[in-house]
Amino acid sequence: VTPASHCPSCSAPVKPWMNIPVISWIFLRGKCASCGTRIGLRYPLVEIATALMSGLLLLKFEWGWPLLAMLVFTWLLITMSVIDIDHKILPDTLTLGLLWLGLLLNTQGMFTDLQSAVLGAALGYGVLWGFFWVFKLLTGKDGMGYGDFKLLAALGAWFGFQSLLTIIIMSSVVGAVVGIAGVIVLGRDRQVPIPFGPYLAMAGWIVAMWGNEITQWYFSVI
Repeated sequence: VTPASHCPSCSAPVKPWMNIPVISWIFLRGKCASCGTRIGLRYPLVEIATALMSGLLLLKFEWGWPLLAMLVFTWLLITMSVIDIDHKILPDTLTLGLLWLGLLLNTQGMFTDLQSAVLGAALGYGVLWGFFWVFKLLTGKDGMGYGDFKLLAALGAWFGFQSLLTIIIMSSVVGAVVGIAGVIVLGRDRQVPIPFGPYLAMAGWIVAMWGNEITQWYFSVI
């Protein structure tokens, strides 16, 4: 919310009619109106992704509090993912806020019962905390950040401990594939840390949308 939108190069404020998602970027030809500095393609891509994901929620959920809650959930996950990609951190303001919101919503059983939500929060944090210390004792290195623990705890608070295994497996597989592809295809240094938050967020959102269908498909296959 603050500071207001501004050019990161010249700090000129972005006027409301120049801040319309996607349309303004196209109209300005991807450049700042004041100094001409290029505005990254990521901005409209994030805006398009947000619109598409919000649209899928409108198709999935009926009008009501669950839809509003899921919209907030989705927007927070997108925000955290971009911050983690840029700065390799997941701010407590967002992760803990998401966690407490999930617990409060589930006092009314919106997405799961309160007991499952509390267990999900505790186990979500505890499982990654355990992985962190096992990896650190074996290698002497930090395998992930504490923000990842809090994000998984938040996902557990929203959808219960039953969702955690699917989220962990899905995020780990996707993260490993992307990481290996980055090393092989793009020649990235394997010592450079890869933010895990976006993969947790992606897996959490998919489970929120299609968790039951994924579980049913899994048991039908085995």
